[in-house]
This record gives sequence, C-alpha cells and structure tokens, in this order.
Amino acid sequence: MAGNKSLSNAMKAKEDEFYTQLSDIENELKHYKEHFKDKTILLNCDDPYESNFFKYFAMNFNRLGLKKLISTCYKGSPVAQTQLSLFDDFEEEDKGERPHKIEITEVVDNNEDGKIDLSDVEYLLQNDKNVLTPLEGDGDFRSPECVALLDEADIVITNPPFSLFREYIAQLMEHGKKFVIIGSQNAITYKEVFPLLKEDRVWLGYKSGDMAFTVPDYYEPRETRFWVDESGQKWRSLGNICWFTNLDIKKRHENLILCEKYDSKKYPKYDNYDAIEVGKVADIPCDYEEGYLVPIEYKQRLLDAGFELGSDRIDENGNECVCVRERERERGTISLRRLFPRSRYITRAA
Repeated sequence: MAGNKSLSNAMKAKEDEFYTQLSDIENELKHYKEHFKDKTILLNCDDPYESNFFKYFAMNFNRLGLKKLISTCYKGSPVAQTQLSLFDDFEEEDKGERPHKIEITEVVDNNEDGKIDLSDVEYLLQNDKNVLTPLEGDGDFRSPECVALLDEADIVITNPPFSLFREYIAQLMEHGKKFVIIGSQNAITYKEVFPLLKEDRVWLGYKSGDMAFTVPDYYEPRETRFWVDESGQKWRSLGNICWFTNLDIKKRHENLILCEKYDSKKYPKYDNYDAIEVGKVADIPCDYEEGYLVPIEYKQRLLDAGFELGSDRIDENGNECVCVRERERERGTISLRRLFPRSRYITRAA
C-alpha cells in the first residue's frame, strides 16, 4: 500500500522524472574529465535504481580517479528495484520507499577480468554495509542532511527537476559549488539564471537542442515527442535541452571568426525594433555595428567569443531586451557592438 500511495503522489506532482541516456552523459562529460580527479562527486537528484549518472561514475570511478561518489535517492522512487536490487536487508515495507544515500570510496574488480562493470558495482552495494545507508529525511536536495552532503562535495552533476531548476541552481551558487547539470534553454532567460550568465559565473556546456529521456510508466502518452520502445519503455524527447556548468571547458576559449557582409535584403529589419535578424551565428555580418536579434541558444557562444551581456532596454510590455556588448579585451576578430536575443514581443517586418 505504501508503494501505491507513493506512486499516486508522484503522479499528482509535476512530471519531473526524466532519466538521461548514458550515451548523452558520456558525450558531454568526456569534455570535463580533467576536473574529476581526486574530487568528491555528488549526484543529489539521482536514483541509482535508474540513474545513468550513477552508473557512469560508479563504473568509471577508478579510471576518473575519483576521491568519493555520493548519490542520494528521493523518497518514493517510481522505478524502485527495476535495475539494481539494493534493499535486501531493509524491512519489506521500506523497499523502494525508504530514501537512502550511497557513498563509494573504492570499486574493486571482483570478477578479476581487468575492468570495472555494473556487476562489480552491484557486488559492492550488496556486500559493503557502509556503502548504502538510509536517510533520516525524504532525500530532497533541500533537506538538511542532503545540504550537508552538498557541502562535502566538490562537484555536483545531475539532471535536476525541471520545475525546481531555479531553486536548484540558486542553492549551488549559494554554496559555491562547481557543477554540470541539465536544464531547459528557457532557463537562460530566468531572472535567477540570466545574471549568472551576464557575470560570467555560469555558461553552457557542449550539447544543446534535442535530447531523449526515458520516463516512468505512469506518464501519459502524447501525440508528439513520445514513443514506447520494443521493451515497453516509455520515452519523451525535448528539443530545447542544454547543459549548464561553471567548470572551465575548451569550448569557452574558441574564437569566433565572422565572414559574412551586411546586405539589407539578406538581413531584414524588424518593424518595431531597430535591429536585423540573424538566424545563426555563422550569418552574423562582420561589418554591421547596430542591433542584432539572435536565437537564444546562440547567446553563450557569443559570450565565449568576446561579448558581455547587458540589460539596459525595456520593451513596450516592460520586459528586458537583453543586449550584448563587446568586451574590452580583444578576442577573435569580432567588431560588433550590440546584439539582442530573439523575443516573442518582436515581430519581423513583412
């Protein structure tokens, strides 16, 4: 009955259970490996029953040279015991309901086959009583014991609940944590996030755009971006996903070279704003120094190329029109003065 009650509560809440594919994690985190050595990694929004973040770091614990791996599970996992059977020693009513934490400081090659795989991780979890322990609270990332784990960690990596993204990133910044997390590109415009980009305290990672996630079985089907695979697993995809980080990456130091020349026919102006539309970064004209409108997903690339954000304009609806100005230091071959991200309050001239 406890499990049914938990599932019912989860269904009533916002649908935040999106589980990231291992391939997406591997493709992004390969750019950050030098940051992980001798570090404590915290996965504080990840259920090891299903979390590919946990699997990635547990199986690569030795290769990455981690000091410690911590993973916490929120009460009432909707996918309890579908992957790893971790609760053999818990009371029956607690299985899948009891929030817990996993702390790993070593992973041994049990099979003596020269590699660490999921079976070695399962053996560790089932045989070392100090690795898996219950939490006193509900496992929420805002709970006192999870905040204590946050303070212990060097780097936080996870896919936090989309509905709590503002609060989640605010907590990371408050505690001075390094992180690599998944969020919506829409979060760039949040008042809690935009200043962090403006002040060069947070930037975007490598992947942005379409990303597919597995979801719990109780998620309702949708007409688009939803499917069920041959094993019965439900999937959803989102087209506006990106990674947020404050770890330095090579992408931030790549110069942007512009080759296009301004042509009034190619770059139409908006009828209610003094700016031209530029659909992609490669089309930014190198000889036009007035206002630009660019898709929001390109904002970070322009920041990395030598621009800084400002917000000194307010549109007719009282919303900020974010402006990008050239930084004082010279980077690349940029000679532009201002850019404005695309806004739903601006219409293109016919």
